[in-house]
Amino acid sequence: MLVDIDKSLKLLLKQEDTDDDKKITIEDAGPKYFELESTTGEKLAIEGTYHLSNLLQELILAKDVGAETMNIPISKIEEPPVVRISRMIREYYWDGLTRRMDAGGIEALLADTKNESIEGSVLKVYVPNNDTLALAYYGELQKKLAIEVVQLPEKVTPEYVRSINDDSGILSLKLSKKSGEIKGEPFVVPGGRFNEMYGWDSYFEAIGLLLDERTDLAKAMANNFQYEVNYYGKILNANRSYYLTRTQPPFYSSLIAEVFEKTNDTVWLASQLETAIKEYETVWMVRGKRMTENGLNRYLAEGIGKPPEAEAGHFTAVFAPFAKAANMDISTYEMAYSEGKIENELLNEYFIHDRSVRESGHDTSYRLEGICAHLNVVELNAFLYKYETDFARLILENFKGSIEINGKNYTAIYWKEQASARKKKVNALLWNEERGLYFDYNFRKKQQTNFISATVFTPLWANLCSQEQAEKIVRNAIPLLKEKGGIASCNRESRGEISIDRPQKQWDYPNGWAPHQMMIWKGLKNYGFENEMYELVYRWLYMITKNAVDYNGTIPEKYDVVSATHKVFAEYGNVGTEFQYITKEGFGWMNASFQYGLSLLDPVLVDNLNALVPPDELFMTKNEFG
Repeated sequence: MLVDIDKSLKLLLKQEDTDDDKKITIEDAGPKYFELESTTGEKLAIEGTYHLSNLLQELILAKDVGAETMNIPISKIEEPPVVRISRMIREYYWDGLTRRMDAGGIEALLADTKNESIEGSVLKVYVPNNDTLALAYYGELQKKLAIEVVQLPEKVTPEYVRSINDDSGILSLKLSKKSGEIKGEPFVVPGGRFNEMYGWDSYFEAIGLLLDERTDLAKAMANNFQYEVNYYGKILNANRSYYLTRTQPPFYSSLIAEVFEKTNDTVWLASQLETAIKEYETVWMVRGKRMTENGLNRYLAEGIGKPPEAEAGHFTAVFAPFAKAANMDISTYEMAYSEGKIENELLNEYFIHDRSVRESGHDTSYRLEGICAHLNVVELNAFLYKYETDFARLILENFKGSIEINGKNYTAIYWKEQASARKKKVNALLWNEERGLYFDYNFRKKQQTNFISATVFTPLWANLCSQEQAEKIVRNAIPLLKEKGGIASCNRESRGEISIDRPQKQWDYPNGWAPHQMMIWKGLKNYGFENEMYELVYRWLYMITKNAVDYNGTIPEKYDVVSATHKVFAEYGNVGTEFQYITKEGFGWMNASFQYGLSLLDPVLVDNLNALVPPDELFMTKNEFG
């Protein structure tokens, strides 16, 4: 039936959107029954929050392409929720999250909320000292757009980065010249206020992209990683000027290996391997920096002072006692410290750890606060073990066991030896046989921590542990961490009590995060724990699906897995929940986790998911697990 879009929208929202947020959710007090009228007077009854919000979304999609009328797609109004979420991710969200660092992409960046320099709407674009193509391209572009091109010095120091921290500038990424036209290599952003290419987000997004046959985008992000390593010396936390001294969890080898499975392009693979090995050696394996004396690794973000991206007031509790001792108000003391007018070694030490927490991607968590730079963390050493085994396998299978890079011969045997040495050290220092779990190791105190985190499963993801160790981890850790909506970032006991002086951290209980779930699922599959994998996948996808059904398609950054809700009460809020009518993006790694989880589920469980059968009706209770 043909309907008038504007008329239908107006009537639908007036009746059903009772809280006037331009969405139809379970919190609206409307009758949840709407008679849609055609242009000829025919009527169609649509009932329930989910179907009404689908109608709203379809009307908006038609309106967005300039239509005044539409034939109502009943099949999409009544589309099973799992089918609809997956289709929207595949057909809309990836495109909505795709950006480029060229003329068209920079126009979008000009509207970014982080572009708030003193000059107004002028966006500073920082370009590597020796990237002549980018310098020429952006130099021409600044004649047309409100940007200012800044050539980075040949050597970028922490002092230099602090001097530009207030500018919120963007860093150039890979440009390519094809058929005489210069285009930016595309990349996928997380979404919302995260309008840049982020480090580990990109890998997890790529898992979803590859499943959705968007190999072009996944490959392009690997190309941008290569650019960052070659021009900035590391894979950046994100391509913002204040991240120049900070990297992210290493997933480069996984990304190139999984892209290569789709492309079989050995020339591309050889080039990427050269860069990935360079990153491994120059970022992670420099002794005294991110490699500690015991041969294992830590996060160690360089920089000076507090991280500039933190929300106003984020460090109030940290600065308060020092301001009181100096008889100053907190904001004045904080500003004086940030400008280098006050020296405080205790604060300097605190912010070394705080920046390193952010380099870990787990910003922020009580697992790492105040000690991060002193820890050989479980996940980082698992990630680097996977680098070593990935290098060995890729070289063995595609380059006859050896590859020459800059005059040095790298063999598969060499990388297997590196992996074997790391595995022995991990098992010696991080494995706790008595408790049957891995723990982070404080190399200053020469003892393990006692914090139980979802990262305990990363050795399964990396195929680092033995089958016996995997069985112990599954038996011991899942009951401690499994909640209604999946695996929590840590258990409640490890997080401790929350108070005004000890606020909730977003990477701690009760919150759950997509990258943890995705690595856990793969790890369980690696070691043959399919039933456990099915349950954890189902719990996570049920939570996403139920929240999307109840809240107009909402797919946010993170969830409270204890209550199985997107209503998270922690620092930084929850990106992806603020939109009108329809989400056009979802959230990057949440989208990927849905597509990946769906690819792992048994078809019968997918049917249950579409019917919104609660997980506790299908699986054992928490205490009976294992």
